[in-house]
Amino acid sequence: MASFSARTRAEAVVLAPRQEIWDALVDPELTARLTPFVTRITAADDHWRWELSGLDVLGVSVAPAFTERMILTEPERIEFHHDPPAGTTERAGVDGWYALTTTADGAGTELVTELEIALDLPLPRASGPAVRAAMRRVIDTMGKRYSARLLEHLGAEERSG
Repeated sequence: MASFSARTRAEAVVLAPRQEIWDALVDPELTARLTPFVTRITAADDHWRWELSGLDVLGVSVAPAFTERMILTEPERIEFHHDPPAGTTERAGVDGWYALTTTADGAGTELVTELEIALDLPLPRASGPAVRAAMRRVIDTMGKRYSARLLEHLGAEERSG
């Protein structure tokens, strides 16, 4: 087993009130419905357990499940850190954050997110560049689809340029 990771950062101005975006981001059932490849999120106190459907990474099919400790600073910041239950081993995890700021003109919300996904796979370390490229493609696909679904849920648009 070798560990691989990929990082991403995204910024957008969403033409919706910050509180509406916040409410969507901290709703585990809604987040599961909006996020591609996620089959379920189970919330217990400040921990969310994510279960994903099968993903293909260089011919290896994985269905990761991982637990995140959520740190919510309403309504401006969400942090999440991989935090598996004591005595368990999870072969995937995510660390990152969302920041929400009302735009200066009050017309929308600047939404910035950064995350790093780590995944243990039964592949040689030498395959790292190809694995990271595949992981980035999956992350990009998830991000684009999630963004579109979130905008649709909010009945909002993203400010261009």
